[in-house]
Amino acid sequence: MNPNVTQYIANAKLWKNELFAIREILLETELIEDFKWRAPCYTHNNKNIVIIAPFKEYFALAFFNGAAISDSGKLLVKAGANTQSGRQLRFKNSYDILDKKAILKKYIKEAISIQSTSIPKNIKPSAPKVEVEELNRIFKSDVNFKKGFQALTPGRQRGYLIYFSGAKQTETRVTRIEKYRDRIIAGIGITDCTCGLSKRMPNCDGSHKLLNKN
Repeated sequence: MNPNVTQYIANAKLWKNELFAIREILLETELIEDFKWRAPCYTHNNKNIVIIAPFKEYFALAFFNGAAISDSGKLLVKAGANTQSGRQLRFKNSYDILDKKAILKKYIKEAISIQSTSIPKNIKPSAPKVEVEELNRIFKSDVNFKKGFQALTPGRQRGYLIYFSGAKQTETRVTRIEKYRDRIIAGIGITDCTCGLSKRMPNCDGSHKLLNKN
């Protein structure tokens, strides 16, 4: 039992009963309890298998490579449209967790097996390509901007593409692109910290809000 997880549960204001219930089940498996990204995380041979994710509307156990699980119970949920391999088991209360104890353990056992072997490439779905016509047009007249964008890591590029393409109107997409032009040329991702205060570098954790209060 990881002491950080014990403290996390003790301080929890929501889903405390569910945290106790899911932890008891997880500790009965081969998984090792850890604490990562400010949440209880469970590993096997130093590979992340599941992480506890409490939300306001539901309580979730997120499988890092859930897309590869057979999901015989048809219970796994894709968290978002752009989620690739991660999948969630969602619960409404502790009774729901206990009712699904057997299948939960089955999924964990399969997840461990998947991580212990080489996963065929066709099991992991590839992310759909995101195209932003307005960005491509701007690239034609702004070579430095294009070079800066291409110098970003694939993940940072995709983060910007998803954000830009999320706007319905052409004018809004162009405005978003222009707003982040200098940031992109500087090699900074859309979720990267720019104030230097984040404790989760390079990601932003909201610490910049402290600057606005002072």
